[in-house]
Amino acid sequence: MEAERSLSREGMRATSWSLLVGNFMIGCGVMVVGGTLNDLTASLSISVAKAGELLAIAAVMMGVGAPVLATLVARMDRRRLLSWAMVWYAIGHALSAAAPDYDWLWPVRALTVLSAAVFTPQAAATIGFMSTPAHRGRHITFVFMGWSIASVAGMPLAAWVGERMGWRVAMLLVAAGSLAAAWLVWRTVPHGLKPPALSMRSWGKVARSPLLVALIAVTACQSAGQFTLLAYAAPYYRNVFDASPEQISLMFAWFGGLALAGNLVLNRVVDGLGAAQAVTFTLAMMAVSLVMWPLATTLVGLAVVLVPWALSGFATNSGQQARLGGLSPRLAPALMALNTSAIYLGHAVGASGGSWILTHHDYSELHWLGLGWMVVALALSAWAMRAQSRLSARR
Repeated sequence: MEAERSLSREGMRATSWSLLVGNFMIGCGVMVVGGTLNDLTASLSISVAKAGELLAIAAVMMGVGAPVLATLVARMDRRRLLSWAMVWYAIGHALSAAAPDYDWLWPVRALTVLSAAVFTPQAAATIGFMSTPAHRGRHITFVFMGWSIASVAGMPLAAWVGERMGWRVAMLLVAAGSLAAAWLVWRTVPHGLKPPALSMRSWGKVARSPLLVALIAVTACQSAGQFTLLAYAAPYYRNVFDASPEQISLMFAWFGGLALAGNLVLNRVVDGLGAAQAVTFTLAMMAVSLVMWPLATTLVGLAVVLVPWALSGFATNSGQQARLGGLSPRLAPALMALNTSAIYLGHAVGASGGSWILTHHDYSELHWLGLGWMVVALALSAWAMRAQSRLSARR
C-alpha cells in the first residue's frame, strides 16, 4: 500500500511500537481488576461474585462500544483519535483509584473502558491500512502483542501491587502509563491518516456474510471460554491452592510469559502458515488444557496444565485479527471493531457464567463451562476454514 511505502522503515517501526505500547496499557487496564480482585473485594467489602459483575459491566461496555464508536469516529484523524483515547483511559483510571465504594466505582469503570473499545480495533485497522498485503498479518499481530506483554508484566505486577499496596495504587500506575502511551502515539502516528470511513453498507456486508459472522462468533466463544476462569484466577489460586501474593504473581507471570512466546511464534509464521490454520490449532490447544484441568492437584501441576492454553490464548486473538484483516481489507475497520466487541462480550459472558458457577457450585466446576465454550469456538473455526477454502477455490 502507498501508506506503507510513504513512510520510512524507521517511521513504520516507530508507529508499530507506539501502537503496541498503547495496547500494552489497554491490556493492563482491562486486566487490573482481575489481578487485584483479592484486595478490591476486601477493600470495598464485596463478594468475588459481585466483583465479577464489575468485570462483566466493563466487558459489556467495551463490547457494545466498539462497533458503535467505530462508526462515530470513522472520519477522525487516527493520531488524534488514538492519542485522546489513551488520555481518557488515564483520567478514568485516576478517578477509579479515588472511588469511595462500589457504587461509585462501577459507572466510572464503565466509562473508562470505552477507550479500550476505541483503541484496540482502531490501532489494528490503522496499522493494517498502512501495511502492504504481504506484511499485513505480521504488523497486525505485532501491534496486538501489547496484550501479551501486558499479561507478562502488567498482570503479575497488578497482582503483586494489589496484594502488597492495594488496588488503588495499581489503578494509578495504569493512569500514569496511559499518559505516557498517549504522548508516544502522538509523536509517532502520521498526521492526517484516515482509513476509509465506515458506512451502513459496510456493516450490511459483514452482517450478510455467514463466513464473517461465524468468525466473529469464534472470537466471542473462545473469549467466553477463557474468561470463565481467567476472571477469577487470583481468588482461585488463593482459595484452592492457598497461594501467597508472590505465588499468585508468579502464576500470572508464567502464564503471561508463555502467552508472549506463543504470540512471537505466531507473528513469525502467520503470513506463511495462514491465520485460519493457526487459529484453529490454538483453539485446540486451549481445549486440551481445559480437558486436563482436573489433573492439577497442586499449584505446580496447574502451571504445567496451563502450558498449552497460555501458549495459545493471546495468539488466538492476534490470529483472529490477522484472519479478519486479510479476508477483507476494505471492511477491516468494521471487522476489527466487531472482533474487539466479540472479545469483550465474551469476557462479559465468561465472567457472568463464572459468577453463576461460584454462586451455585464452587471453583472446581469453572473449567467445564470454559471447555464447553471452547469446543463451540473450535467447531465454528473449522467450519469457517473450510468455507474460506471453498470460496478461494471458486475465485
